Amino acid sequence: MLPLIPGPRSGPLHVLAVGAHPDDVEIGAGGALLEIVRSTPAVHVDVLVLASDPRRAEEACASAADFLAGTEHTVSVHPLQDGYLPAAWGQVKEILEERARSGPAPDLLLGPSRDESHQDHRVVAEILPTVFRDVLSLQYEIPKRDGDLIRRSFYVPLSDELAERKAELLMKHFPSQHDHDWYDPDVFLGLARLRGAECGARYAEAFACTKTVVTFTAGGPR
Repeated sequence: MLPLIPGPRSGPLHVLAVGAHPDDVEIGAGGALLEIVRSTPAVHVDVLVLASDPRRAEEACASAADFLAGTEHTVSVHPLQDGYLPAAWGQVKEILEERARSGPAPDLLLGPSRDESHQDHRVVAEILPTVFRDVLSLQYEIPKRDGDLIRRSFYVPLSDELAERKAELLMKHFPSQHDHDWYDPDVFLGLARLRGAECGARYAEAFACTKTVVTFTAGGPR
């Protein structure tokens, strides 16, 4: 298995993780983030959330502190209205453009998938590649009542410990979501077990990657 970004690096790995809502990043890519933190010597993660309220903003900051413990990270939470991001298209675009102008260029972008049934997720997924054009972009999936899970082609295997840690932290940090009947460890671990079976692992997270460019150097593919 090739490492995500092989070869020596002159600085930290920069990851930008974008969610329409405070728990999107953790549900879709929390295991991958835990694995990156565990296995990468130097990493800086920026978490950007677009639609939130004060209570959920606090949840997002506390969650990032645990998921990204021991790493440099920032959390930016914006007060757009949950469920109305299509009507705030211009604001979403400007927030993401401002991040592109002001922050370090990410080596890895984590964001929602265009295949999502949730309108907020789709808007973010549509705008992200228009802002970050030359970045390795992985689009995560989020289980929900709509049943919009599809075949994926990019997998991040997770150990039992990391899969269970992800589910534990989701339940710990997002009590505002506990009234959803699908929001429980069985759903998170069940999906991870299914995706693990698809890639020969016990657990895994699955992503879409719409474009990958491979160049060959003396050290092998990049």
